[in-house]
Amino acid sequence: MKNKTFGYGRDSSITQNEARQVLAFKEFGIDERDIYIDKVSGKDFNRDQYQLLKNILRENDVLVIKSIDRLGRNYEMIVDEWKDITKNIKADIVVLDMPLLDTRQKKDLLGTFINDLILQILSYVAEQERLFIRQRQREGIDIALSKGVKFGRPRIAKPDNFEEVIAKWKNKELTARESMKILNLKTNSFYKMVKELN
Repeated sequence: MKNKTFGYGRDSSITQNEARQVLAFKEFGIDERDIYIDKVSGKDFNRDQYQLLKNILRENDVLVIKSIDRLGRNYEMIVDEWKDITKNIKADIVVLDMPLLDTRQKKDLLGTFINDLILQILSYVAEQERLFIRQRQREGIDIALSKGVKFGRPRIAKPDNFEEVIAKWKNKELTARESMKILNLKTNSFYKMVKELN
């Protein structure tokens, strides 16, 4: 059976565009049907397309990724995943943005050592970048909060006649539906305000 070459791409959200990764895979000679893309965070490997691809990978197949952070952003998990693919499945990995990370080259002990060393350094850098992103997000949120920016849905003001209508509702003079109509409130807002009143 002929060895196959697969491309794996990942973007953190549906708003990001994977076109750059797909183009790089096609230029490498990978057929579009052999390209797998996930639109999820790189914090772990519980990704549908990645797991599907990993189940297809066989010995001497080649897994191509654009850069190490597209594989993942957790240092230990990247190293474990790399070892699982190269040592257990016995497939090769090529990182396009880092030509030194190509397990097809230098299969001797020194080549393996250099590959593993570079992988460890790049995986560490990928995880640090993930931590920096989270830190910057937290700092941005803290600054926004200190400036009075409100997150979440805007709070709905309680109608002036709220307590009067609720009293009638509690006395069964009005149904919940009638009360909501008088107060011009949706179901969730109505019951939330009732809970807060209690």
